[in-house]
Amino acid sequence: MNSDELPGNPESRPRGIRSYVLRAGRLTRAQERALAELWPRFGIPAATREHETLDLDALFGRSAPRILEIGIGNGAALLSMAARNPDRDYLGAEVHAPGIGHCLLEIERLGLGNVRLFMEDAVGVLRERLPDHSLAGLHLFFPDPWHKKRHHKRRLVQPPFVELMAGKLTNDGYFHVATDWPPYAAHIAEVLATSGHFGAGIDPAHSSGSGSGSGRPLTRFEARGQRLGHPIWERIYPRLRD
Repeated sequence: MNSDELPGNPESRPRGIRSYVLRAGRLTRAQERALAELWPRFGIPAATREHETLDLDALFGRSAPRILEIGIGNGAALLSMAARNPDRDYLGAEVHAPGIGHCLLEIERLGLGNVRLFMEDAVGVLRERLPDHSLAGLHLFFPDPWHKKRHHKRRLVQPPFVELMAGKLTNDGYFHVATDWPPYAAHIAEVLATSGHFGAGIDPAHSSGSGSGSGRPLTRFEARGQRLGHPIWERIYPRLRD
């Protein structure tokens, strides 16, 4: 299976500055099987025209709170939360095919019916595919911090992204974010504080509310950061009512 044959190829439509690097990855035979057989059940095809907004109730066959995770990797956090919260529906966006293939296999193994996947750029998903005020939460765990100053413009959390995200969250929604890079944590905190759309960030380690205590497992990138001695910064930002 080559890149042109992959469902929802993230290179199929142009966009602005990318916050990710599209790495080449080798698909295992099991992942190839998952993309061929399981994607039609759990994957969301790329739009065929602009502004092709999804009917999420039709997609999941019910009405429920919806959570979007951006950059799911192999899906560990997404699937853990979906399994713990069957009354919620979970959407995952990831551009790397091996990660999507692995996640599809785990959806099948765990028998989860409340997960659907995008294999395309999450900014486009937010802008084009999701209705306004349709998300109860948005998760962003250990995004690429783009360490070098000349690459800071590639960081996902920027004022335009926060503005876009705020429009997709319900009035009682939230943004759950974690990073192991202190300069990026400071940047995120500043952008959220000045946006006018979000309240003060809550550290889930000191809260009984949603967050790590409700099922976020240790991710691969988090474990690597811990091995390198990086501090883990995590906050949940409540969406302010309009």
